[in-house]
Amino acid sequence: MRLTTLLLPLLSMCVLSGCASTPDGSDPGTVRQVDELMRPYEGAVPGASVLVLRDGEPVLRAAYGMADLELGVEATPATNYRLASVSKQFTAAAVLLLAEDGALGIDDPVRTWLPSLPASADAVTLRHLLTHTSGLVDYEDVMPHGLDRQLSDADVLSILEGEDRTYFAPGSAYRYSNSAYALLALVVERASGRPYPDFLRERIFAPLGMDATLAHIAGGPPVPDRAYGYTATGDGWQRTDQSPTSAVLGDGGIYSSIDDLARWDAALYDDRLLSDASRALAFTPAVPTDEPGVAYGMGWRITGDSLWHSGETIGFRNVLVRWPGERLTVVVLSNRDAPEPYALARRIADLYRD
Repeated sequence: MRLTTLLLPLLSMCVLSGCASTPDGSDPGTVRQVDELMRPYEGAVPGASVLVLRDGEPVLRAAYGMADLELGVEATPATNYRLASVSKQFTAAAVLLLAEDGALGIDDPVRTWLPSLPASADAVTLRHLLTHTSGLVDYEDVMPHGLDRQLSDADVLSILEGEDRTYFAPGSAYRYSNSAYALLALVVERASGRPYPDFLRERIFAPLGMDATLAHIAGGPPVPDRAYGYTATGDGWQRTDQSPTSAVLGDGGIYSSIDDLARWDAALYDDRLLSDASRALAFTPAVPTDEPGVAYGMGWRITGDSLWHSGETIGFRNVLVRWPGERLTVVVLSNRDAPEPYALARRIADLYRD
């Protein structure tokens, strides 16, 4: 099913963005071009939801294909996908909120909060974790073989307690680190005294009206309007929704929809959630990455005038790209292993950029 240019009511849009003008919608020719780009996601296949925001208004809000092949559930703008590493921007925001509260300091040694880490982590600070400059060992490289259960963030800490080494001296280089963001979720819990999913709900999701967004844990609240992940096989699609690392929350365990991410995007333009100083920390290049022309802030990649993050995990490929100077954002969420949608999102953006 194709749901194209389903615009929110004006009142809802103004709640999101503070706008006072009537949305202009999308040119039908542009819509057709987007539909053509999204053709591989149409029909009885794992699908995608797509959002284009301009000046805080959704000028394109579309869904393609299926959220659940087995039950025949179509994807919609309200479908919730596992964000994978797009989740990192929320973990970073949680740490920045606690720094604003005075509950922690960005330059605190991580062992202040997680003293069971080995001595090799003595020089690692929260800033290093946020910017992928800690040098900590990637837990996925050293997790036990033949694991018959899912890891949690606490399990990541337990694994790293046995790794008294780093890839490089903390602060001296960049290496993307899922370990770092799993540890940050634990720091959030210890500094706030709240379970990580509860802190996110109470301090980020609920205040912004992101009512369907959650950090999903087994036995916790179910994911509403849930998309399930799939991998292409020689004769169709196989459900591949979960892996041993899918329950680690800080690096990738949040579920959300394009509708809720519109609310998140709106909050990144003003101080309704984070202060100007905190947003500057998140959005300012802190270190060059291993990709030419791409830097990293805190939970965000920075390429020229764009802020973005992708998310890749078994069964899901997602991206959120923002051009704050143009007040333009494109989100593509999909429940399949491939392709990675960053290039697709930029092609959609090119149709709307001035």
